[in-house]
Amino acid sequence: MIETIYIEKEIEDSPKTIQILRKFKNARKIFIDRYGEIFNKKNQNFRVQKIKPNLILAKKHKGFVLPTPEGFGIGDQKNFYFSHMYNCLYDCSYCFLQGMYSSANYLIFVNFEDFKKEIKEIMERNFGQSISFFSGYDCDSVAMESVTNFIDDFIPIFKDHENALIELRTKSAQTRIFEKLEPISNCVIAYSLMPEETALKLDKKAPSISLRIAAMKKLSLMGWKIGLRFDPLIYSENWRTKYQNLFKEIYSDIKEENIHSVSLGSLRFPKAYFNKIFGYHREEEVFTHMDIKSGNVVSYDKALENEMNTFCKNELLKYCNEKKVFNCYS
Repeated sequence: MIETIYIEKEIEDSPKTIQILRKFKNARKIFIDRYGEIFNKKNQNFRVQKIKPNLILAKKHKGFVLPTPEGFGIGDQKNFYFSHMYNCLYDCSYCFLQGMYSSANYLIFVNFEDFKKEIKEIMERNFGQSISFFSGYDCDSVAMESVTNFIDDFIPIFKDHENALIELRTKSAQTRIFEKLEPISNCVIAYSLMPEETALKLDKKAPSISLRIAAMKKLSLMGWKIGLRFDPLIYSENWRTKYQNLFKEIYSDIKEENIHSVSLGSLRFPKAYFNKIFGYHREEEVFTHMDIKSGNVVSYDKALENEMNTFCKNELLKYCNEKKVFNCYS
């Protein structure tokens, strides 16, 4: 339950602000000039704040839609990402956001129209080319839908632009919003996945893998396209058998033609992020095999990284066409 909401004075009367505040009638409201006063404050402890995050409503002024990092994509000619929100409802031990931000508070940018305007402009500038827009880089695209109404607002943009695809990255098992919408072929609901035993240890507060698979099956039967995101691949004892069983379970429940794409990527962090995250989770086994001497990026030993990527890709090719499988190394 949100106890305190910080609201930038500039957007206190915006329709989205009013819409969100109606859902938290008992929360304490504090008006501020800029969100950085709270979100970027020094000497904050992400782990302490994560116990009971507050909500910040703000306006974004620039950088609404950005090119994706090199190596990030699922086959289209041009790739962009956008973040209407910073931070996530869940509390995964390896999440890079706890290394990226000093605050665990949920930050929502309420000026959705500015995001939509820039997305439409990019679509028009790149007419005739295949484009992907990725949501869920700095948050979970679906988990806070009951607060933001993000999906309800953004899906209609893509209905009339078939050359542009939107990916909604999530760990949520919520399907209600999609049940209310007509499925469109250029929307991919992409689920972050790992073996159940591993997820129970690391994906804290997130729905179980079995619940995510059940949600994927339900949505695929309704006509929505599903993305499988094994990014990051997580090393653990008997990892080969665990991933084999996971792939088998997924493809036993979901028809291959309903799966739009599959991506693989090793666990990796910018070194500055890793140092901060490791300071919070020194006891976590997930970091045991990280190579902290590998320059500016901390990842698994190269031999282990290649072994995991090659093994998992070969296992996936038993179920799907190679054209659907992408390596993510950004």
